[in-house]
Amino acid sequence: MKMRRGMKRNLHRTQLRVAAGAFCIFLLLPACTAQTVRPLINELGNPAKGRVEYVNDGLTPLNVVLEARSFTVSEAGEISYRPLDPDIHLKLSTTSFRIQPQQTYYVFYEASGVKSPSWFVIYAAFSGFPFRTAQGMNVRLELPHTVYLLPKGSVERADVIISRAELHPDENKVVVEVENQGDNFGRVVETQLVYHKKRQEAPGFPVFPHSKRILKIPLAEKAEAENVPVEVTLQFQKFRMEQKLQRAKSSDVVTSAQATTPVSGADAAQHKEKAP
Repeated sequence: MKMRRGMKRNLHRTQLRVAAGAFCIFLLLPACTAQTVRPLINELGNPAKGRVEYVNDGLTPLNVVLEARSFTVSEAGEISYRPLDPDIHLKLSTTSFRIQPQQTYYVFYEASGVKSPSWFVIYAAFSGFPFRTAQGMNVRLELPHTVYLLPKGSVERADVIISRAELHPDENKVVVEVENQGDNFGRVVETQLVYHKKRQEAPGFPVFPHSKRILKIPLAEKAEAENVPVEVTLQFQKFRMEQKLQRAKSSDVVTSAQATTPVSGADAAQHKEKAP
């Protein structure tokens, strides 16, 4: 009888520990999502002056360290980071600071590039969170602010070609390949798949000078009957492009890299993520 009571007490204590642990996780999760960088993307002239706003909506003071990096974007939209190129000149008002709870901190910068367009990212590493990972490591959150230094001109309709617009019904996706043959940077602000009676939206994306971009769009529903898209539209800042979809053969293989999971700042050279 005493053994049973002891087992019940131990079970009750275990349940309380589990509940308390779950409650702590529930409380700590918002702490990692209460930091904000505004704006995420800044398209400026060359040279340029800019400002970044760092917000700590959490309840703990946090330390922030800034690091500027250059990057290259693959055809699949993956980003590979590297140290800031020497032909990009950047002056930050500060490279490290501390944000109090419920406060905002402003960082000002001056930037110029030998070439136009040029681009780079300023990563903010937040640390000082009052908890650790399951392995006992400190938590560090990295948030980007991407800067484009652009000339006065922008990409023109004649510079852009939709070299492929394919429907892959066996994989239930659409593959679009866009090529920018011009010298200027461009951005697709909206992508849409056009059906007979509806439209499906997809993300916009940057198109870099003299480069291609391959976009894979999963279909919201199985491609059959009326749920088959017939056209893709790309809305740029100053013009719009439309292309009829061609049905790809089942044996066709799309050759493009797959997205990888971002890693910590220590592995910045290998860091890959979707392009901003």
